Amino acid sequence: MGASGNWARLQRTRAAAGRTPAGDDAFLRALRRDPAFFAARARVKRWVRERFALGRDARVEVHELEETLPGFPPRETAVQFWNAAGIHHHFKVFKPLPEVREGDLPPAWMLEALAMPPDVGCDCC
Repeated sequence: MGASGNWARLQRTRAAAGRTPAGDDAFLRALRRDPAFFAARARVKRWVRERFALGRDARVEVHELEETLPGFPPRETAVQFWNAAGIHHHFKVFKPLPEVREGDLPPAWMLEALAMPPDVGCDCC
């Protein structure tokens, strides 16, 4: 992960407070996840595939993010996927991953609005 924008600011803030880098904390927490967390992740991936008519081989990523910036929820779920044409789409649900329900996903008709233009970079998810 590059040291750009929010990531670099987060690392500096954590270091100034005497805390370990965010990447280390996230890695260690991932090792302690219970099976229910992984089941929720698989469930959200399945809903995304169904909602946006993605094939079994389409790349779908679902991550729970911990935010420390003011104004953000403490944990949120980031979803990224690529359709058959290779177009990258993404969205966030402002809930921890195990609390995400099928109704929290954007409707299928919003697919085009979720697409990332190829020349635009985004470090939000």
